[in-house]
Amino acid sequence: MFFLPQNLDDYIVAHSEDEPQILKDLTRETHQKVLQAIMLSGAYQGRVLSMISHLKSPMRVLELGTFTGYSALCIAEGMPSDSELITVDVNEELEDIAGRYFTCFRESVNKNITFTQKIGPALDIISELEGKFDLVFIDADKPNYVNYFHAIMEKVNPGALIISDNVLWHGKVVENLNPKDSSTPILLEFNRILKEDPRLQTVLFSVRDGLTLSRVL
Repeated sequence: MFFLPQNLDDYIVAHSEDEPQILKDLTRETHQKVLQAIMLSGAYQGRVLSMISHLKSPMRVLELGTFTGYSALCIAEGMPSDSELITVDVNEELEDIAGRYFTCFRESVNKNITFTQKIGPALDIISELEGKFDLVFIDADKPNYVNYFHAIMEKVNPGALIISDNVLWHGKVVENLNPKDSSTPILLEFNRILKEDPRLQTVLFSVRDGLTLSRVL
């Protein structure tokens, strides 16, 4: 989703870090083999995720919504050696693509990162996870965003970062609600919770379809 004029957006992308080759390859394969390739984070948002991860250097990361693994790889760029990234998705058909690129990434960098792919309903999986996380990326089914938030708050360390994607939802958050729309009301509630929760410091960025960065106090 682009909210800026195309020429200005092109300028922003041109003056940001270039997309690594492995992500270009993953993007190409996703468009060739997978429906709804629009679900990829994309080059510019990927560079934002990579930058946040580099600034945090998280030892344990939880990603809700793996798709083909693009955003996970971007976050992995900033993770130190001996760290762990757990991804969760309900679509087992995409597990192989993401897994191959996770292996390729691990072999290409001089640090040991453990990638763990979990398939199934995210709420069930979150409840079973042990230990706490330094960074959580929420990019799964929108009707469960509020439920995901409450679940992960039991699993984060003080100072942890929570990154939430698609929080502007194609601009629908400022439009009249469609009675048949089940996602936008949840995102409105989710955005309100992130702003008002006293346990968080939150900023909503106009990056692509909206990206919120929250810091656990």
